[in-house]
Amino acid sequence: MSPEVPAVVPPATDLPHRGCFVSFEGGDGAGKSTQRNLLGAWLTGLGHDVVLTREPGGTPLGQVLRDAVLHGEDLDPRTEALLYATDRAHHVHRLVRPALARGAVVVTDRYLDSSVAYQGAARDLGDGEIRDLSLWATRGLLPDLTVLLDLDPAVGAGRRTAAPDRLERESLEFHTRVREHFLALAAQEPARFLVLDATAAPEELHAAVRTRLRPLLPAPAGRAGHPAAVPEERP
Repeated sequence: MSPEVPAVVPPATDLPHRGCFVSFEGGDGAGKSTQRNLLGAWLTGLGHDVVLTREPGGTPLGQVLRDAVLHGEDLDPRTEALLYATDRAHHVHRLVRPALARGAVVVTDRYLDSSVAYQGAARDLGDGEIRDLSLWATRGLLPDLTVLLDLDPAVGAGRRTAAPDRLERESLEFHTRVREHFLALAAQEPARFLVLDATAAPEELHAAVRTRLRPLLPAPAGRAGHPAAVPEERP
């Protein structure tokens, strides 16, 4: 049985912007960073101003918070949730909103749906409460498109090449709950989500993302060069 998800109420505090905001979600090993980078290269080729980022760790302060929450001492669930919310508030204020205001396409590896699935559902903190916390922290900013790369957690664990971080060390049951809740969130907001089978070939996934995103894009800025990027996931 799918977990219950609270009814979605469009945030009243979001601010208008000229750009486009895309998030990639899914469990560890699903290929979020790969798809983010492929999308960034395609968008840059079209002439868009592109910002590639991630959560946590999309700003210098965010990298400090990332190290603390993923590689530091053990944390209780509420502290963990508040650290993610702190990173998100700063990330949106300093990086995401300014880029959207100038008409850029911002592509992030994880956003608030990760907090709802991991801390809200799997940590039993309440998905509604965690969603509300993130909406307050970001003044209601939601992505124009959220791509959910769906993958069996056991398969994702098998793709791991580095030592696991705090969240990756959680049980298979924990990660199964995360996956189920991601799918429930996508079912609740089909207009925002694109759900893809992460076992498909990367180029096949990329093509599906391009098809869904193209109608949402602003006019290209015509800027040359490469997209601004942050380090790869799991440094």
